[in-house]
Amino acid sequence: MRIFARLLQVAVAGVLVVAAGHGAAAAPAASVAHSQLPWPWSTPEPDGVRAPGAELADGITGTVLWSRGANDPVPIASITKVMTALVVINVGDLDRTIAVPQESIAYSAEHNGSTAGLVPGEVLTTRQLLYAMMLPSGCDAAHTLAQAYGPGQDGFIAKMNDTARRMGMAGTHFTDPSGLPAPTDHSTFSTPADLVTLGLRAMSLPVFRDIVGSPSYHLPAGPGNREHLWQTTNLLLNDYPGAVGIKTGYTDAAGTCLLFETVRAGIPLIGVVLHSSPDSEIAAKGDAERMLNWGYGPILSALPVS
Repeated sequence: MRIFARLLQVAVAGVLVVAAGHGAAAAPAASVAHSQLPWPWSTPEPDGVRAPGAELADGITGTVLWSRGANDPVPIASITKVMTALVVINVGDLDRTIAVPQESIAYSAEHNGSTAGLVPGEVLTTRQLLYAMMLPSGCDAAHTLAQAYGPGQDGFIAKMNDTARRMGMAGTHFTDPSGLPAPTDHSTFSTPADLVTLGLRAMSLPVFRDIVGSPSYHLPAGPGNREHLWQTTNLLLNDYPGAVGIKTGYTDAAGTCLLFETVRAGIPLIGVVLHSSPDSEIAAKGDAERMLNWGYGPILSALPVS
């Protein structure tokens, strides 16, 4: 963390240089001594975070600022869909058309999963199905993509686990493309550290970044599909300055979870909270906000006021 603090200190100084270059009234950067910058953080950790599993990191290098239970494997619910999206995007062919199978609708209903309101037989592109999966957290869309890109669920889940292995996510295992409790509540699991690694990789892909940064997506009715309006479940995206994604999650075993990224003052931070509450999405959002406010504190307080 000391190394990152030094790097971030340089970044803040750079922000001040830019600010000075854009206004004659701004103080020259040379007048800002390092001792005047608020290092270290005013508190050693963010206050009031409820989640037993959490991590906050620099969104460029992945350097960890703070963590709790970083390597403890726990259920992650629909954050699983980030890996599903990553596998699909890596394969490519996002304009491929896919018919929604009846099996996908039945599977979501069987496990009481959230849906994108898809109906059997309607035809959407892979790109549209990614929006359907990531914004309203459609388990019907995730199952449809896995069937098409596995091919079949077993083949697709093998790709998910192989991708996790190649990324060094040793504390992660998938048994379902949605994060549903199938076959058990704890059969799909990951760690805060692994999920930050996953988030960094996924957010490096422009297609993924565009999708999870969208508050909503409207799909007009077409020859093969009905009209859909999908809205994000990520409360942070609309309410926190600089939020750019990523994914919520909830099951009885996982509680409320949130993988998130923000960019403020040109500096990205990425983090995750797991089981912030048994059932409150507001609690997960609040945990993320407390972590981000703590992380950005030294940066924002160093910026000149215009």
